[in-house]
Amino acid sequence: MTCVNAKKLVLETGFTFDYENLVGSGKVTIDDVVSLEEKINDAQAAIQVMRKTGVIRGHLSKDGEPEKVLFSQLPYIKAENLNSPAIIRKLKDFSASIKDRVDAVISFGIGGSFLGNKVLFDIHCGEFWNGMSNAERNGYPRMYFSGNSIDPRRTSELVENIERMAKTYHKHAGKKFCLMMIVISKSGGTLDTMSNFMVVYEALKNHEHIDIEIVAVTDPNEEKKTLLKKLAEENHWPTFAVPDGVGGRFSIFSEVGLITGACIGFDIEAFLAGAKSMDEACQRADVWQNPALLNATLKYLAAEKYGRDIEVLMPYADYLKSTSEWYIQLLAESLGKKYDRNGKIVNYGRTPIVAVGTTDMHAQTQQHQEGALNKVIQFIRVNEWDIDPVIGDMFPSAQKLTDISGIRMSQALDVALASNAQALISDYRFNATFTMPKMNAFHLGELLYMLAISIAYEGELADVDAFDQPGVEAYKRIMGPSLQKLKVK
Repeated sequence: MTCVNAKKLVLETGFTFDYENLVGSGKVTIDDVVSLEEKINDAQAAIQVMRKTGVIRGHLSKDGEPEKVLFSQLPYIKAENLNSPAIIRKLKDFSASIKDRVDAVISFGIGGSFLGNKVLFDIHCGEFWNGMSNAERNGYPRMYFSGNSIDPRRTSELVENIERMAKTYHKHAGKKFCLMMIVISKSGGTLDTMSNFMVVYEALKNHEHIDIEIVAVTDPNEEKKTLLKKLAEENHWPTFAVPDGVGGRFSIFSEVGLITGACIGFDIEAFLAGAKSMDEACQRADVWQNPALLNATLKYLAAEKYGRDIEVLMPYADYLKSTSEWYIQLLAESLGKKYDRNGKIVNYGRTPIVAVGTTDMHAQTQQHQEGALNKVIQFIRVNEWDIDPVIGDMFPSAQKLTDISGIRMSQALDVALASNAQALISDYRFNATFTMPKMNAFHLGELLYMLAISIAYEGELADVDAFDQPGVEAYKRIMGPSLQKLKVK
């Protein structure tokens, strides 16, 4: 095991992991990492086996059957893989079929079927996409998301919004509004997703100004067809797959997430190429040269030896907030485990928290800086912005405002991040920074995949199954009968 002196790992793509404020005196030490060498080597070997065979030691499905873990093959477009050339072609054909034809899409999903899709939308489209003209959207439809909660008001307002658009469209264009509903559920029985879908579908299916098309994204199994698969066949809905071996929190790299990319003209192949590039970097045997293994190792040690059992992911970019929200599920479901693989009660895992810079410097940083010494803060910065205005000297008589003029907004953002990081570490508040060279599909693929494979590595270090979620089943066992009692009443 070797270590470079500079506490920064820079990949050939420009992606950077700066861990200076996480390793050293008063922080995780190099000796800590060296002492973990056997576990690190075992973790690397286990994930290599997963890459080649899909096998993770001890992993079972929720039904108690052996189950492969296949998300690590998703970046590789190969005939025998889940993301085959045929699947990419199908997604491209779907994208072409809706361009300049479908006016709006509603995507129904929860968990990974919502969170990952929202990340792609935010990065590619931004907040104001639905207010743009068709030409400004390059012919791609407006996009809305539902099914990620059971909220009567928002669901009703979504229906009203579609009705308003359809009425206006018919008035000006003289034809019906084409609405596509994409329903994402492996089983078709997901309460949150299906209840929203049924409410919206019932409200709009007979609307005089709306034509509805439905696409189902579900388990493709032909022998044991899911409820949604059966509905799709009965109603002749096109289908895409929720692939076996890919948990929802990892599904952004599969058809589950990529279908949103297809709806908005997102560069799917560049996204997967970024993930592939990161996966190749994360196969390096040397922990100091492997960004995901290093990330997992340092946070594992920070938690186990130094009590840092809360993790804050704080991107300095508004449109990366949904990335932090996606990461909450990834971390919480994967590593929040009561038992290790030997059945010993360990109650492992860090509590994840969403933050955004500079917003939460005015909200959470007081706690980060002076609260309990139990947090690791990980920042994400963007090195080069496509648009980067200079702050103008609009009020020369106001010296305080003149002092901040003449610099670019990205420079101010970087100074804020650096100041926050420096202040935190001055009081032994562990933090680290990931830098994306640009906020685009390729580098987003790098970032998300690095976070995902880090989780796999840490599961091995902690000896917990990072790919099941038995705690989720506890409330489901209570909720099902309760809903049935309510229906009887």
